[in-house]
Amino acid sequence: MSQPDGRLAPFRNFFADLVTAGANVTDPRVQAAFATTPREQFLGPGPWRVFTPRGYIQTPSDDPVFIYQDITVSLDETKSINNGQPLLHALSIGALAVQEGESLLHIGAGTGYYTAILAKLTGPDGSVQAYEIEPRLAGLAVHNLAQFAQVTVHTCSGSDSSLPACDVIYVSAGATGPLNTWLDALRPGGRLLFPMTPAQGHGGMLLLTRTPANEYHARFLCRAAFIPCAGARDEELAKRLATVFARQDFSAVRSLRRNTTPDESCWLKGPDWWLSTAPISSV
Repeated sequence: MSQPDGRLAPFRNFFADLVTAGANVTDPRVQAAFATTPREQFLGPGPWRVFTPRGYIQTPSDDPVFIYQDITVSLDETKSINNGQPLLHALSIGALAVQEGESLLHIGAGTGYYTAILAKLTGPDGSVQAYEIEPRLAGLAVHNLAQFAQVTVHTCSGSDSSLPACDVIYVSAGATGPLNTWLDALRPGGRLLFPMTPAQGHGGMLLLTRTPANEYHARFLCRAAFIPCAGARDEELAKRLATVFARQDFSAVRSLRRNTTPDESCWLKGPDWWLSTAPISSV
């Protein structure tokens, strides 16, 4: 990765302030990680294509100042794969509360921009396993993340095989529910954050925290829409997700239960898990 352009430092600092303040993230390490990660080096040569509700528009030139805004930038327009909205990712990364030395899995790493921010938070004593199913993007991620010895890039989905034990899993593609392979990989105290999404429209970012008693605190952070996560979709469950999210009561979810019979607190039932509006007893 080339050295950052000194001219861009004020833009990067303002951008980092903008997205972390907008997401109400108070950890200064998150702001510093955004401020020191040159976004343009993960996007390919400009001008860049920017996603809007009416389709993609192009930046006026290849000057990187245009991408230091809270905008979603195309990585592969033909497949609707983007470098996602910075404020949403700042909110998510802040909620994960990554500590130095922790082991992380990033599923749906794209070209590695948010992976690099995670790597800065866990530091050289931590580790990041990045999973990207698109070979071209995975190859770019390998190049872009070469400076981080703690990062390994895998050209696969991260949803169809056993995963290493870890402290944090951050999924950047939409799933219809938590996979057993993700839940089982979490150590006690581990956090899983993923977009739980229907087939169309918005779902929500669901944060799960595993307790020492192998129970799971759960809460939705916000609304979110993502491209599908390969191997983590169920068509019937996607239909039911559209119904429950339409009720606008997802903020009531407090816990995830596994391999038990749902009770009256059930918000949504999956194949071998269910989300409950009741908290769990352990801390």
